[in-house]
Amino acid sequence: MRIFVINPGSTSTKIAVYENEKQVWVHNIRHSTEELAGFVHINEQYDFRRHRIAEALKEAGIDTKFDAVIGRGGLLHPTPGGVYPVNAKMKEDLIHAEHEHACNLGAFLADDWASRTGCPAYIADPVVVDELDERARRTGLPQIERRSIFHALNSKAVARRYAASRGVAYEDIDVIVGHLGGGISISAHRHGRVIDVNNALDGEGPFSPERVGTLPAYELAELCFSGQYTLKEVKKMITTRGGAVSYLGTNNLKTVEDRALEGDVACRDFLEAMFYTVAKQIGAMHVALKGKAEAIILTGGIAYSNYCVDLLREQISYLAPVVVIPGEDEMGALAENALGALNGTLTCREYTGEKLTTATV
Repeated sequence: MRIFVINPGSTSTKIAVYENEKQVWVHNIRHSTEELAGFVHINEQYDFRRHRIAEALKEAGIDTKFDAVIGRGGLLHPTPGGVYPVNAKMKEDLIHAEHEHACNLGAFLADDWASRTGCPAYIADPVVVDELDERARRTGLPQIERRSIFHALNSKAVARRYAASRGVAYEDIDVIVGHLGGGISISAHRHGRVIDVNNALDGEGPFSPERVGTLPAYELAELCFSGQYTLKEVKKMITTRGGAVSYLGTNNLKTVEDRALEGDVACRDFLEAMFYTVAKQIGAMHVALKGKAEAIILTGGIAYSNYCVDLLREQISYLAPVVVIPGEDEMGALAENALGALNGTLTCREYTGEKLTTATV
């Protein structure tokens, strides 16, 4: 099976061709600030990115006869995990999405290339995957409900790989997955569903290289109404100006680690505090799984760091065996999902955009 994978990011579009599980070609199309400056909204970049993809395929002499095309999932309405054929409702919701991000173009680009070759177009496990236990949605205010926004694609992919390494199905295991990157998500996977996870995008859970994580509510309210910040500034502070950026002026955790190892006390203290919050969140997910997690899987870019993994391992290893699967192979995960849809090992879901109702587990 030949699968074409399209992963649009903020400043690049990654594309790859797979033959079954094997990647046979990959290319990263970079988009300069100057190129993107003329676009006010993300949706306006569609023709530009489509043209650049066509150029890259032509220059590399790639045969564009594919069995499936899969794009990175966008910021849709909350939906269960799985593989979704691109449909009209999905495209409508992406056009009117609450948040703008380049990933919203994934379904459109996949559908375009699939229509050229007469094959299906898919997305899989978008960041808005929502399989939460109903109890996990509640907060202390009826006006505010917890949201499931996390690194669903990579988290589910590494959980499946772990299950395969054990010779069992993902649907038969209970594991905790910690995705450690610019944002940090800790998810509880129970029999193929993520029944609880922190909102890793805009203000819940551990703090991270860029994000503030959970903040004391009273103090946050005072900061918001201090007159010093606009709503837009506070939102930016929460999502991209928190964590290491706010304390140390960088979101590069490798730099922070190097400085800590050189004796920088501020960097050492930041890392110890950050991984303390990560460990606490892992402990919370251990409770969500009623103490039955058979493994804690650490993934994402930070999982390459022995220093950071060791800081975390010493606080959590008594809960369950710690398994490290570093990196974030989004391209491979997308290809695996498309292949599963083609060979029938994964069942495709229909995207409806309807409000979820999830029974308590």
